[in-house]
Amino acid sequence: MPLSHIEHYLVLSDEIDATRDWYRDVLGMQEGWHPDFGFPVYWMYLGGVDVVHIGLSAKNAGENQKAYLGRLAQDAGAGTGAIDHIAFRAKGLKQTMAHLRRHKVRFNERRANGQALYQLFMYDPNGIKVELNFDATEAQGIEPEITAEKLAAREKR
Repeated sequence: MPLSHIEHYLVLSDEIDATRDWYRDVLGMQEGWHPDFGFPVYWMYLGGVDVVHIGLSAKNAGENQKAYLGRLAQDAGAGTGAIDHIAFRAKGLKQTMAHLRRHKVRFNERRANGQALYQLFMYDPNGIKVELNFDATEAQGIEPEITAEKLAAREKR
């Protein structure tokens, strides 16, 4: 059973409209077609591919959604369990940073030793960490707040 790629992530939210708006307005995804499941959902697209699905959290879900997703009535749907973050490749680092600041989205900047990526980390409205990876050449002149070198030096103190 060879796997080819990640199909999508499902984000369960108390506020599906706000979550849709965040993925659209902050990350630039487009809301698109989805099947009629008999309960509210949004599918968010990148380049014509649905990558993030959004539905109501278990505490707000109706019986149709709970049955379809196999959710138990006592399942509160809180937290993301062992999943730490969702990562996307991106372009336009400086423009993205300005865009995030305009939307008042707090983010952290990271750079691993020897890694050809410059990373921004932020949280969606549901507390899911979102990572944006940019080619390191876009980061010339930008000093990240945290690097592996800075952490190693701090630990030696």
